[in-house]
Amino acid sequence: MTTPSPASIDDTLGLLARADYVAERSLATAVFLALKMGKPLFLEGEAGVGKTEIAKVLADTLGRRLVRLQCYEGLDVSSAVYEWNYSRQMIEIRLAEAEGVKNREGIAQDIFSEKFLIRRPLLQALEGDIGGAPVLLIDELDRTDEPFEAYLLEVLSDFQVTIPELGTIRAREPPVVVITSNRTREIHDAIKRRCFYHWVDYPDAARELEILRRKAPGASERLSREVVAFVQKLRGMDLFKLPGVAETIDWSKALVALDRLALDPQTVNDTLGALLKYQDDIARIKGSEAERLLAEIRAEVAPR
Repeated sequence: MTTPSPASIDDTLGLLARADYVAERSLATAVFLALKMGKPLFLEGEAGVGKTEIAKVLADTLGRRLVRLQCYEGLDVSSAVYEWNYSRQMIEIRLAEAEGVKNREGIAQDIFSEKFLIRRPLLQALEGDIGGAPVLLIDELDRTDEPFEAYLLEVLSDFQVTIPELGTIRAREPPVVVITSNRTREIHDAIKRRCFYHWVDYPDAARELEILRRKAPGASERLSREVVAFVQKLRGMDLFKLPGVAETIDWSKALVALDRLALDPQTVNDTLGALLKYQDDIARIKGSEAERLLAEIRAEVAPR
């Protein structure tokens, strides 16, 4: 059963909070306006800050089906939009030949009908559901090539795709579109102009602590405060890959699994792989640097 779109920014904040997504008001505003105006929402930011989660939360809270297109280099129309079921078409042709059917035009019309069409994510999203248009997540668009971006323009402008053998297929009700990018390369302005844009930044300490309370409720208050303080300090350093919110949550859950109530140098050294994903970063923090950071936060994060 679908749920009506939120009527205000405060309603949007509440909608996200019900799914344990702790959003800034600026992000809630972007989500509200994208839904209100029927425009795609383009979310850009570092990996692990919660961009993809927005689409999942909207699908869950609005009662819509989530259709996900995971982008990668070389993604093309046959993987993203549609392709023909060539094996079934060949069987149909051979059956027609065995039956003595010689009308080639009739065979061609038959094998290029919808029953031989394999629908990929974009076409699935445009055809929709009885219960309402789905949420279409186009994840990590920056991983694709520019020709695919150009193809997306028709989809994002008119919510339609053209199949030469069948014609133009338009969405009866436009899907809720969320596009994400980790900014490994710049996305063309023509795409961004068709979307409502928002940069998703790392959360401040207060918001990240609230995220941990919701996503890692097994962690003690002291442990959560120390984890957040430690991660916030790491984000101020020149690391190859700064930890995102996803890594903060994973680290907290790992520490809970080890029955830790607070951080200590040995535990930090042993579990840095849950927080940092490059050996050079781990080697830089491990040992004396981890002890230094812990010494700094002990005065800032006292048990309460």
